[in-house]
Amino acid sequence: MIVAASGTSGAGKAAKPHLLGSEVMGNMSPYGVGGGHRHTPEMIQNLSGPAGERVTVSFTPTLAPMPRGILATCTATAKPGVTAETVRAAYEKAYADEPFVHLLPEGQWPATASVYGSNAVQVQVAYDANANRIIAISAIDNLTKGTAGGAVQSMNIALGLPETTGLSTIGVAP
Repeated sequence: MIVAASGTSGAGKAAKPHLLGSEVMGNMSPYGVGGGHRHTPEMIQNLSGPAGERVTVSFTPTLAPMPRGILATCTATAKPGVTAETVRAAYEKAYADEPFVHLLPEGQWPATASVYGSNAVQVQVAYDANANRIIAISAIDNLTKGTAGGAVQSMNIALGLPETTGLSTIGVAP
C-alpha cells in the first residue's frame, strides 16, 4: 500500500486551473484512486521482480500544496519472524553502496525540503509489530530525482562515468 503526497510539478507544466496556487495552497486532494494512476503498472512490475512473484499494489497519490517533491509512505505485510532490527538491517544492506539513497538515522524522518534540488532520496523504515506491517517512508525532489535525474544517472553509467557526475546528492535546504 502506497500513499504519496506529490507537489504540483508532478502534473506536468501545462496550465490547469486546479493547479493554480490559489487552488492548491491550504488544500490536499487525492487523484488516480483505485488503481487508476498511470504509474501503478510500473510499480507492480518493479516490485514483482525482486519479490520473485507478482505483487499487488494499492497506490493513492495526493496533490500536496507544494511546487515539487514527493513524500511516499509505503507499507507491506511482514513475513513471519520479521523484527524492527531485521527490517533495518535489510535496508542498510540494500542501500549501503547507493550514492543517492540516504537511509536516515533511526528517529529521523524524510522531508521533501531536505532533498530539494538534489538527485537524492531520503528513506526511513520502521516495523509496526501491532499491525505486522513494514513501513518505508521516502522523500524525493521529483524534478531532479525524477526522469531528468534518472536520465543523467543512466547516461553516466552507460558512458562509464561516475554515477554521480553532474548530480547533487545534497539538497539546497537543511
